[in-house]
Amino acid sequence: MTTRLEIRRPDDWHLHLRDGAMLKTVLPESARHFARAIIMPNLVPPVVTGDDARAYRDRIMAALPDGYTFDPLMTLYLTEHTDPDDVAAAHASGLVKAVKLYPAGATTNSASGVRDFDRVRPVFERMSEIGLPLCVHGEVTDAEIDIFDREAVFIDRVLDPIRRATPGLRVVMEHITTSDAVDYASAQDSTLGATITVQHLMLDRNDMLVGGIRPHYYCLPILKRGSHREALQRAAISGDPRFFLGTDSAPHATHAKENACGCAGCFTAPIALACLAETFEGLGALDRLEGFVSLHGPAFYGLPANTETVTLTKGAPQDLPPPLPVEGGSSVTVFDPGRPLHWSVL
Repeated sequence: MTTRLEIRRPDDWHLHLRDGAMLKTVLPESARHFARAIIMPNLVPPVVTGDDARAYRDRIMAALPDGYTFDPLMTLYLTEHTDPDDVAAAHASGLVKAVKLYPAGATTNSASGVRDFDRVRPVFERMSEIGLPLCVHGEVTDAEIDIFDREAVFIDRVLDPIRRATPGLRVVMEHITTSDAVDYASAQDSTLGATITVQHLMLDRNDMLVGGIRPHYYCLPILKRGSHREALQRAAISGDPRFFLGTDSAPHATHAKENACGCAGCFTAPIALACLAETFEGLGALDRLEGFVSLHGPAFYGLPANTETVTLTKGAPQDLPPPLPVEGGSSVTVFDPGRPLHWSVL
């Protein structure tokens, strides 16, 4: 039985760090284990221009505690007014590694997102020319579409037409949640990648709803039925380089989650690797963990894998971290996977 596992230091290809006091609280939790992360730009106001991204990166680095090494990989928030020249210049400088597409109204702080996809085609065309990836929140927002079907409809109505109209555009389907997304990604060429979160590998909608509503399991895209979770698990352990980790760790103040209209997001960063080791071991695929968390993502983004390593050990079940205090009097609650975690990071 394996009780010790050394892997290359992983990266997180989808991370929310927020800003201000929340940034100072949550940043060390990711930097402790992850070398790099694709940083989401959905602040208020959003990170739209190269100058915005540069200023946000400076705030992240100023909040990084002494002794930590962490490289925030910046993204731009796509709007219908995004300037292709600004995008190209931010990419050429080495600052920006991707552009993020939020359909307007799809998730937290997405009101500035895209409604008319024809208006952003010039940006897509420039991104295809320069090899800059497009990270996609893949859900339609039409009121008549059931929330559990929004990802599948997005693939047919939006994603596939964008890719057909813009050959060569590199696209990341972020936080996929359905067998539809797995099947689509598996059938594409190497210009398409897909990230999978901790919570979507471990939970399904029954975990969120049966026996009472569990607000800390509520995220967008929402948890789906068990058959979809099983499809995600098969993809994650398959060794297919198109699938890699993006935690979508998304902190909200505890009182904003435990609310009559609670915020969407799971704060998984402190225990993400422990959860994944538990999951991969349970699936008999612990030997595939390093590829999923440390190798496939860098390969897609054209970056070298990290040379340093982290060590995971298996022992008695660990206690979950308590809520983390946030300056100003609030706190952020750590994701509870609902099962014992025997793995921890040294």
